[in-house]
This record gives sequence, structure tokens and C-alpha cells, in this order.
Amino acid sequence: MPQVTRKPEHLHDKKLQKLEELAMTVRRDIIAMLTEAGSGHSAGPLGMADIFTALYFHVMVHDPKKPDWADRDVLILSNGHICPVRYVAMAHAGYGPKKEMMTLRKFGSRLQGHPERERYPGVETTSGPLGSGPSIAAGMAYTFKYLDKKPNRVFVITGDGELDAGVIWEAALFASRNRLHNLTWIIDRNNIQIDGYTEDVMPIEPLVEKFKAFNFHVMEIDGHNIREFVDAVEEGRAVWEKPSVIIARTIPGRGVDFMEFEPYWHGVPPKRGEEAETSMAKLRTLDGLIRSEHE
Repeated sequence: MPQVTRKPEHLHDKKLQKLEELAMTVRRDIIAMLTEAGSGHSAGPLGMADIFTALYFHVMVHDPKKPDWADRDVLILSNGHICPVRYVAMAHAGYGPKKEMMTLRKFGSRLQGHPERERYPGVETTSGPLGSGPSIAAGMAYTFKYLDKKPNRVFVITGDGELDAGVIWEAALFASRNRLHNLTWIIDRNNIQIDGYTEDVMPIEPLVEKFKAFNFHVMEIDGHNIREFVDAVEEGRAVWEKPSVIIARTIPGRGVDFMEFEPYWHGVPPKRGEEAETSMAKLRTLDGLIRSEHE
């Protein structure tokens, strides 16, 4: 079994570069699997590639060979529709064969359009009903802290449009009341949801002030800056009297310019042919900044 160390190693420049390069590989794999599936969500998975890469390859205590290991950290994905990014990160981490990524959304595949707990190792909960993740995460954090009396940490990811759900705020009340310092809530603040821009559909600002009012330790970061994210996790780890929330400001469709900031791409994959090829070219060349061997 791996040695249990809750504090990650120092994020030196060489490791940071490797994480950034891996995040771009994750994005390319997302495009490939969505194109093969012919359905699925593009914007959120591309926007969260940096954070998922940091979680699985630097932040979390976990063992792909023993996904139910009692000393693992737990990651709850509440906005399950962005699961392509989780599937890809987990495949690269060793939870399953990489070739399986191309079975996304196919009949009989373990990689369904919303993750199912009993299908894929290391997926902690079935998600689909938006808003339920924080309650599940808070319950697990409560169990670790008060019943098991163990140091396991719980991370939960939600979308920003998901904050429209009332159950979200019930979970926030519970986490705050019970001082769940072992809970880190990550909000993908990309400003879009299926019906348009969040502030047009149902304004959620002022978000920082709302979570402060719920007695959370609140941090705002650039969700594409891996060092900022890792530093925020470490800051939250040092807070013992309350739960933490990281508001990660991300660009939906990050890396593919015609997808960026566009609500249309919330739940649409690139079409085979020009859209898919252009998306790959953008990601391989950092939108033309470097030459690609595929050109």
C-alpha cells in the first residue's frame, strides 16, 4: 500500500510543467472520445482539465490499484455531465485501460454519459441529479471526522449553474454547522449553463459573500492556473474550524477558441470532420503558438 501522506510534495517547476502538459493531453483525449461518441458535453470537461489533472496527479491521496482503499481521499463529482474529463484523468492515472475512453456513451460501456458508482472503479457516487453531490460529500466528511475519526479528505465538484438547486445550500448549512474542515468544495465558475449564461438564467452573484455568510473559508482562483489551485487546496487544509470552498474561474471550452465562452457547447460534441480536426489542431499547437508534427 502507498504511504499515507496528506500533504502533497512541493510543486516544483518541473512537476508543474508535467502537469500542464498532461492537462493538454487530457483535453485532446476529451475531444477524441466525444467525437467518437457523437454525443456528450464539451465545454465543462475542457474547462476543468487543469483541476482534474492536479487532483489525480498531485493533490489527492489515492491508489488506482485499490480504488476502495480505506485511507483514500474521496472525490465526488456532482455535475456528472462533465464526466469525460474524469474518465480521461482516471484512465491516465491507471484506473482503467486508455483504449476504453473510446467507448464513452456506447451501449454496455462502463463510461456512461453520467458516471455510475458500480460500473467504474474509483467513481464514488452515481451522479446525474444536479445538486446532490455536496450533501453526499458532507455526509462522508462528517463520517470521516466524527465517526471513523480518520484524516481522509473529501473533495466535491459542482458547476455554477448547479447552484440554482436549493439542496446545495442545505448541504452548505450542514457542512458549516458541523465544521467539516476536511471538506473542500470546488465550484467550476465558467458562467454558462445549458440554457445560457448563468447571470441571465438565475444570477448567483455575489458568490464569495454568500459562502462567507455560510461560514466557509472562501478562495477565488484562476481555474487554469494549476499552482494557484494547489496553493488554494493547501490553504484550505490549514483551516480547521470550517469547510473550504474554491471558486475556480474557468473558461468553458478552454483551448478550442470557437468553443470558449459559448453556452452552445455546454452539451454538444464536435462533429466528425472539420470541427473535430480543428479542435485537435488548436490543442496540439496551443492555437498556433507552436508547430505541430501533425500539420
